[in-house]
Amino acid sequence: GKYSSQYTGSQYSYFHEEDESSFQLVDTARVQRPVYQRGRRMFQQRRERERRQQQNQANMQVLTKTQKNRERDRQRMLKKWQKQFGKQMQENRNKAPMKHRDASVQIKDDWPVVEEMDFPRLTKLNLPDIKEPEDLSRCGEMEIYDKSYDRVTTKNEKKLKRINRIFHKVTTTDDPIIRQLAKTQGNVFATDYILATMMCCSRSSYSWDIVVQRVGNKLFFDKRDDSDFDLLTVSETATEPPQDEGNSINSPRNLALEATFINHNFSQQVLKPTEDKYKFENKNPFAQSEEETEVASVGYRYRKWDLGNDIVLIARCEHDAVMYGPNNEAQFINVKSLNEWDSRHSGGVDWRSRLDSQRGAVLATELKNNSCKLAKWTVSAILAGSDQIKFGYVSRQHVKDTAKHVILGTQQF
Repeated sequence: GKYSSQYTGSQYSYFHEEDESSFQLVDTARVQRPVYQRGRRMFQQRRERERRQQQNQANMQVLTKTQKNRERDRQRMLKKWQKQFGKQMQENRNKAPMKHRDASVQIKDDWPVVEEMDFPRLTKLNLPDIKEPEDLSRCGEMEIYDKSYDRVTTKNEKKLKRINRIFHKVTTTDDPIIRQLAKTQGNVFATDYILATMMCCSRSSYSWDIVVQRVGNKLFFDKRDDSDFDLLTVSETATEPPQDEGNSINSPRNLALEATFINHNFSQQVLKPTEDKYKFENKNPFAQSEEETEVASVGYRYRKWDLGNDIVLIARCEHDAVMYGPNNEAQFINVKSLNEWDSRHSGGVDWRSRLDSQRGAVLATELKNNSCKLAKWTVSAILAGSDQIKFGYVSRQHVKDTAKHVILGTQQF
């Protein structure tokens, strides 16, 4: 009524017929191109690439000889970088994330920090002008190395036997000879393996710890009871160390147990099982009378070094066996084994196909993947005064079987 005449004029009237007639339905579906148009873009890109190459070649014709060579070198380096970094990026994309390994000792909040030493500082340490060590006592008896194992190849491999012998891995303070010597001489005491572990610590990746006991003014370096200190690590320093966990045959701990088992058996199998043994002046201090026939071949040397600054070090060192040289002189050797567990996950070098023809490549891969272990063996041999180290190459008979192994070859240094 009141407002109808004011607001219902023709300018406010709504006619829907015009709006509907102007409305259009838009199809957003992708239009299928005809067959002859489908590869047009790729074809254009290829044409553009060919045109650019022709342009470069034309430019090269104008350049001097020196400029041509430089341009070729630049192009070659560019291709090499593209190939190298493209491959690295692909590897990094496919690489599994590294698992964090637990420390061997849980550091408590209330422990005061006495000193921290980083690896770069430790690598620069050296002790020049150390005099030759003095032998204080020599114990044990060693068997003779069987030289027929030098002729083993991948074509005539030998099965690794299981040899039940006792290996005494006695820590420093439990050694009766060191206890006796400590009464009269020396003020720092250790074993060769403990010293080698500390000397090669800058190469290690896995956590370990050593117990240091002070008695008066004397220091005793010990390994912790029930620790994995004596187990041999496998692929510890590889680019991609073993990542499996739990009961997997390729978990770091199971590989270490396997490597230690192989090393023990190999070091005894390559010896001549005769009564003719090389005997030191004193008997093995750890052998019990009832187990004398089962004790592994080993010779102990208790050696003394004067390190200066009133530090006199006494250490128990080990030889594994004896060889006779060309003049029938006795040479003390250490026998160790390198083991192949799965070439696909440990450098990609298959021992059975490469060991006879490219032994250097196999050894180089082992030096890269097991840098710490090989360094410790070398240091132990130098501390003991061994004349040679014998390495055996031992592989699983089947990749999935950790109980059966074969010897594929040996090498000495």
